[in-house]
Amino acid sequence: MRLRVAIVYNKPVPSRYDLRGEEKAVCGILDAVKAVHQALVESGYGVVQVPLVPPIEQARKELKSLTVDLVFNLFEGFCGYPETEALVPEIASELGIPYTGCSAATLALALDKAKTKAALEESGFATPRYQLLSPETLSTFHLSYPCIVKPCGEDASHGLSEESVVYEFTSLEKQVRGVSSLYGQALVEEFIDGQEFNATVLGNSPATVLAVSEIAYLLPPGIPRILTFAAKWEPDSLYYQGIKVICPAQVPDNKRKRIAEMALAVFRLLCCRGYARVDMRLDRGGQLNIIEVNPNPDISPGSGAVRQAEAAGMGYNEFITKIALLALEKS
Repeated sequence: MRLRVAIVYNKPVPSRYDLRGEEKAVCGILDAVKAVHQALVESGYGVVQVPLVPPIEQARKELKSLTVDLVFNLFEGFCGYPETEALVPEIASELGIPYTGCSAATLALALDKAKTKAALEESGFATPRYQLLSPETLSTFHLSYPCIVKPCGEDASHGLSEESVVYEFTSLEKQVRGVSSLYGQALVEEFIDGQEFNATVLGNSPATVLAVSEIAYLLPPGIPRILTFAAKWEPDSLYYQGIKVICPAQVPDNKRKRIAEMALAVFRLLCCRGYARVDMRLDRGGQLNIIEVNPNPDISPGSGAVRQAEAAGMGYNEFITKIALLALEKS
């Protein structure tokens, strides 16, 4: 008998992202849904799609009506309500239905970048010094420039542009006010400009690290080396064209091993399961700093996680099937 799988995702609807021209990232989920659906069908699963829209009460009701063997969780939360990203694993757990990827607790923690950084620091991992700031608390700023200003609870590079890296107070104030007005509290970090790497971890216990990637910046001098929204979503932009992903990263074996070991350790610290990506950069002293942790990262064709799986010898269908099978394992 074929296993019945529900692909659950957030249906794109008009949102605050449209105000900044960032709706492309929201609509990007449809590419993942289409590809995952095809991969699962070709692998012998019975598949239905379950697009969720607000209000949250209706979404809960729809989830609780599911009669499937597995939930393939591509849900990223409702715009303006970041805490809803944990909705699908929360309801699936209540119903006793296996689901792909990380738990509700892990998703909630990783979505709050400040709490994640605090957990990393407490466990001895290096991460850039930071503050949470709002327009009302700007006077408490005590970090060293340059700094990067980003939303505390967003992913997909929402709110990140060339102007996000600041070198003096006037620019800092402008960015904090802008981020706060659109996304809530601003996370301000001391900016690290060294080599940037990321690695996807796949598995439960045990878990393995797929091929390590390096983000190579080929930008003109003076332009901040960061993954802006344009770098991910606007092919005609200078950022998109000026960034190259090298996978597997061309680094010495000892450095590759160190990156992989750190990714796996962070995966375990945050109690990730299934799959997650860890982003890091080298500081001036050669120390790896954790920049972000991304549970349930993008798995549409061409994404970083898929690129790393392919470099590790896994085709797309095999990768998607592996994620499904991991969800069926007993924890």
